[in-house]
Amino acid sequence: MTSAFINRRTLLATGGSALATGATGLLYPAHAQALEPTASMRGGSNNYRPGAPIVDRIGNGGFWMSGTVRRAGDGAPLEGQRIQIWAHTTEGHERDWASHGATLTDANGEFRLEMPQIVPAFGQPHGHLAYDSEEFQTVFLRPIMSSASDTSLEAHFVLQPA
Repeated sequence: MTSAFINRRTLLATGGSALATGATGLLYPAHAQALEPTASMRGGSNNYRPGAPIVDRIGNGGFWMSGTVRRAGDGAPLEGQRIQIWAHTTEGHERDWASHGATLTDANGEFRLEMPQIVPAFGQPHGHLAYDSEEFQTVFLRPIMSSASDTSLEAHFVLQPA
């Protein structure tokens, strides 16, 4: 007669092997989630003007537009990417050339540009941003502010290679 002798060492070794191989169904391998690309927003390209110059500030400033730019898939920050920004502000309409400017991302994929206070247009205070260079697919964003009295707005891009 054969008897099975189970002690703590045998149980731990057998159970550990089963868990490591996933045989029990209790353990699932970890998979990194791929970062999905940002889709263009409806109305994001309204009053877009290709080739807006890179500037230190739009108008007299007082309002900050900022955000990040990352690569789809691995989420790596993208340095040197051109982001165009425009809005309806206290100093001009979003279709005015003086209300448009561009900036570049830093080594961390971050951008920040000062501009005049955004004011409501068509009932909503909102900004416009575009990634419009050739290395990645063009993306237009139109984030809405929670309040017209906000003094900053963030927008984040995840770009897909062109």
